[in-house]
Amino acid sequence: MADELTHLDRTGTARMVDVGAKPDSERIAIAGGSITMQPETLRLIRDGAIKKGDVLTIARIAGIMAAKRTSEIIPLCHPIPLTHLEVELILDEPASSVHIRATARTIGKTGVEMEALTAVTAAALTIYDMAKAVDRAMRISDVRLIEKRGGVHGDYIADP
Repeated sequence: MADELTHLDRTGTARMVDVGAKPDSERIAIAGGSITMQPETLRLIRDGAIKKGDVLTIARIAGIMAAKRTSEIIPLCHPIPLTHLEVELILDEPASSVHIRATARTIGKTGVEMEALTAVTAAALTIYDMAKAVDRAMRISDVRLIEKRGGVHGDYIADP
């Protein structure tokens, strides 16, 4: 754990961290999460039978779009030029879930953890929005950072 919260100054006032002196480096973050639903809802999504359209394609695009706008959503987050953003959606029929995994990359002065996490969350929310007419009990869960590479704080890999 770090010794201090970087978004607070000496007096406790919120601030955007100054990353100007940091060197550019390749930064990669992988985040994941899940949305669990009734088996029939997952079947409708899998078969492309949700009335609003292709849930998985729209969720993937929503995740990418949200990641690109992370700094507009998270108040003290730096705008980051992403070099790559991938959103994977894996259907898990035994668990009646869609597992979401987002990988964000940049070459810059600060990491892309927030972009990966935002992509996962937006994709899950989009699935919920598109399928809520048939299943309002869906649950979004386990959104977390899985891996981070690059930067002065070094690499991070979450416990399984």
